[in-house]
Amino acid sequence: MPWNDTLESLGARRNDAGIVTDFGNAAEELAALASQSVVSPLAQYGLIRFSGEETATFLNGQLSSDVRTLALDTAQYSSYSTPKGRMLASFLVFRAGEDYLLQIASELQPAIQKRLGMFILRTKTKPSDASAELLLLGVAGPDAAAKITAVTGQPAPAPMAVIEAVVHGAHTTVIGLADGRFELAIPADAVEAVWQALVDAGARPVGEPVWRLTEIRAGAPWITAPTQEAFVAQMANMELIGAVSFTKGCYPGQEIVARTQYLGKLKRRMFRMHVAAEAQTGDDVFSAEMNGQASGKILLAAPAPEGGFEALVVAQIASLEHSLHLGSVDGPPLSRLDLPYAVD
Repeated sequence: MPWNDTLESLGARRNDAGIVTDFGNAAEELAALASQSVVSPLAQYGLIRFSGEETATFLNGQLSSDVRTLALDTAQYSSYSTPKGRMLASFLVFRAGEDYLLQIASELQPAIQKRLGMFILRTKTKPSDASAELLLLGVAGPDAAAKITAVTGQPAPAPMAVIEAVVHGAHTTVIGLADGRFELAIPADAVEAVWQALVDAGARPVGEPVWRLTEIRAGAPWITAPTQEAFVAQMANMELIGAVSFTKGCYPGQEIVARTQYLGKLKRRMFRMHVAAEAQTGDDVFSAEMNGQASGKILLAAPAPEGGFEALVVAQIASLEHSLHLGSVDGPPLSRLDLPYAVD
């Protein structure tokens, strides 16, 4: 049975983009995250595969991280920017043998893959769409590591600080993410069996909003269409999660990123916040001292189990001394929540 048909037979409801929104009860799925392991199809992400002997050199000259240091047993966050330093996309990069895989928001993949391909010229590397051959599942919640071990037969990788650990099995690549979460990259013909094994082990199927909430709580800044070119990498805390190298040399936007770092001109940072109202990616936030101008923008937002929305908000650091509000200076107030890493 085709994978999408299998999901629908399990009660999955999908949006117009084909992304699973829930399995029949969105509120219960959000609440389940605190008490049991959950498994989610990750169709909101695509995969760009780069193959060829000069792949690492090429990607190192395009992305913000030092791709040359990426080993088979690690993954790294990275970003791709305009020459003015504004992020066009963010990635999770990992290896598949000699190939490199760039996980990206699926809505951005075609344009970014085409754009990167324009700069290959005579470099011995080639991009291709790996989204159909490798499917992604996310596993989170209590005992997620035990579920991974039960299904793969090998110890689940433990994330190492800002570097993500990777274990390659016979059919499944497991990436250990921050906050006790895991991503599985699985060949399309094996994904149904792995899914069923995880469900049989006690993982509850959940939709994309639940996984998005885990990304917010981990402080993972995924760029999507509403936030393209809105932020320099440090505004979204990219250097705090190992996504920026300040020693590797040139890449698009590198001069702006370096100037921001060494001249202390960073005025905006990404914070995790809660608001007792519906929030959407790309919404503006305001503070009274900004004289009517927006203080920042929501990078990512998801429903919270207790009501309202949690969000990653990029805002003026100075505005934290005042009250941030959604939509206008008189809009619903935002309250700051903790991130798993320190933010100045």
